[in-house]
Amino acid sequence: MGQQPAARAAVMSDVARLAGVSHQTVSRVLNNHPSVRQETRERVLRAVHQLNYRPNALARGLAGRRSRVIGVVSFDTILYGPAATLLGVERAARAAGYGINIVALEQLDRAGVMAAIDALTEQSVAGVVLIAPMMTAAVAVHGLPTGVPAVVVESGSAGELPTISVDQVTGARLAVEHLLDLGHETVWHVAGPRDWLEARDRVDGWRLALESAGRRVPPVIVGDWSPRAGYEVGRSLVDRDDVSAVFCANDHQALGLLRALHQHGVRVPEDISVVGFDDIPEAEYFSPPLTTVRQDFDEVGRRCVGVLLELLDADGSDGRRMRPQVEPTLVVRDSSGPRKG
Repeated sequence: MGQQPAARAAVMSDVARLAGVSHQTVSRVLNNHPSVRQETRERVLRAVHQLNYRPNALARGLAGRRSRVIGVVSFDTILYGPAATLLGVERAARAAGYGINIVALEQLDRAGVMAAIDALTEQSVAGVVLIAPMMTAAVAVHGLPTGVPAVVVESGSAGELPTISVDQVTGARLAVEHLLDLGHETVWHVAGPRDWLEARDRVDGWRLALESAGRRVPPVIVGDWSPRAGYEVGRSLVDRDDVSAVFCANDHQALGLLRALHQHGVRVPEDISVVGFDDIPEAEYFSPPLTTVRQDFDEVGRRCVGVLLELLDADGSDGRRMRPQVEPTLVVRDSSGPRKG
């Protein structure tokens, strides 16, 4: 008979589930906090004994700052934005003398995030950075375990947790205002998926820019971040005579759009101007080179790690301070030009 796989070691969320209490209550019992009722304490300790749970001494001793490792919870994706954010955090951590330990989740829901936090604290991380670009993740970050210093990236509202994000609304407005300044009557928008916070904010910025200028707001065209989405949109727009400018929610959609326009003999920017978002490394090599909105992911990483180190130095008491958003910049290249006629 083959060797049986080793049983998974119990984590704090297992104890909480068996005892019928919160993660925070288990933490209080293990740290002998006086506010826990005796009956509850006994129930938690029975669950600890039943599961043979062994709290990691360093994880319990986060206040001692013994670890030089930062935990990162991220979405399991190759999309440029989350991947570049992760790289920015890793660079900033390394510059500060920290390593990182990454948990990549297929689904950023509450159960997954809590399990990831458990796994990272069991491995004695000093604190946690959560890269939370989707709306489900924004909900998941509420009510994280007490005693775990944490910073969130792109989460919308994260309650008391400090949040670092790029100002997506301003980025979209920069793109649209650039096109309006070139003489275009309005700007069409190829949006990202509806459940992404960044896509939502870019739609808001696009709409605000048009409304502020008193321009017609075309219907939003929803995509999925892929070149294929942009390509299909491009095929649907080539026969319209009321489209002279398109703002794509990311550069990959813009790439597909450019391909479709080229195949149908539509000149860029002479017939239709195109602007993207992200400034991926390939953007300046598109045909034509892409005008786009640049996000400074290295700055996002620096701020994340800087705030996390502040939390560690201040025993986590700095979590409610507001943090300014990272400002995007417009990079003008050849894909945008004056409206013809």
